[in-house]
Amino acid sequence: MKTLITVLALAATAFADDWPMHRGSPTLHGRSESAAPAKPKLKWTFKATKPVVGGAAIAGDRVFFGDNEGIIHCLGLSDGKELWSKKTESMIEAVPLILDGVCYVGAADGRLYALDVADGKQRWAFETGDKILASASWAKDPASDKKWILVGSYDFNFYAVDTATGKELWKVETENFINSTPAVTPAGLALFGGCDAQMHVVSLKERKELRKLDAEAYVPGSAAALGDMVYFGSDSRKVYAFDAQTGTAAWTYRDRSFSYFSSPAISEEIVLIGGRDKRLHCLDRKTGEARWTFATRGDVDSSPVLCKDGAVVFGSMDGRLYCVESATGKERWRYEVGSDIPSSPAVAQGLIVIGAQDGSVYCFGSE
Repeated sequence: MKTLITVLALAATAFADDWPMHRGSPTLHGRSESAAPAKPKLKWTFKATKPVVGGAAIAGDRVFFGDNEGIIHCLGLSDGKELWSKKTESMIEAVPLILDGVCYVGAADGRLYALDVADGKQRWAFETGDKILASASWAKDPASDKKWILVGSYDFNFYAVDTATGKELWKVETENFINSTPAVTPAGLALFGGCDAQMHVVSLKERKELRKLDAEAYVPGSAAALGDMVYFGSDSRKVYAFDAQTGTAAWTYRDRSFSYFSSPAISEEIVLIGGRDKRLHCLDRKTGEARWTFATRGDVDSSPVLCKDGAVVFGSMDGRLYCVESATGKERWRYEVGSDIPSSPAVAQGLIVIGAQDGSVYCFGSE
């Protein structure tokens, strides 16, 4: 009874601008309903024992993330105090998915864990044949109101898992490792990429693959969907825009001979993506033409977040967290954390939470 009351209390305190999963929502659009701090003030730091490569999830008054020690942490959003932790058997690069009082997160031990958000107790663990590095997403069963957890594994399979039992419902086999979080479109398509150089398009209703979009090389990040259009970068040194329904390429963007490991943030007007050329790129969503670039001193593997006020927040391997204007690329501010930032920011409730290579997690608010 105590656990049920706690879960209900957590649900009641949830905010409209939570960041409950990788890229904020199942479309993976990378947009936050929160404004970025006008000037950053460090609210708290938390020190894990190993690097924090994946990003955090924010739900209600809690923060959830994993580290390379294989530990899933739950902290209080207001003070960074640890509320519970769960040790897995290998490292965690995935961003937790928080859905209906449950924390879902995959680990390199090949398991997808379902943990109670109140106390971290394990509800179930779904075992695949190899490591899970990408974050999970979710979708509704087209034939009912039940929810599925969607996740890819290095065993070459894309799975739909029952939220209540952790049982496999169905799967789609690919030809290589799956690295990306599936983006779910309003039309009921799931899109994910991997080491087979393809962006796979799966019908959730038919439970089968419809087509593949040629990415020409390894797809290290995730796609972002807006309507039927999907946007992603790859190791081919290009950024792509495809119509997921038809498989038709709308445009490709290539600037210099560097890869894109970042996942894009999108709006009606623009696509934002970090590159291994040490820059953040802003592209016109309809044409793919560059609007501006912003230079840092390190690779930008961190996936940018487009905030409600037009700010863009992202990290760089130069050890800095940046905030720039989406319209012009002009810098608003930067904050030096002193360690490479491979992870992506979570932006919610006026706060930014981001992890670093030294195992530190930082929470920033306004001065």
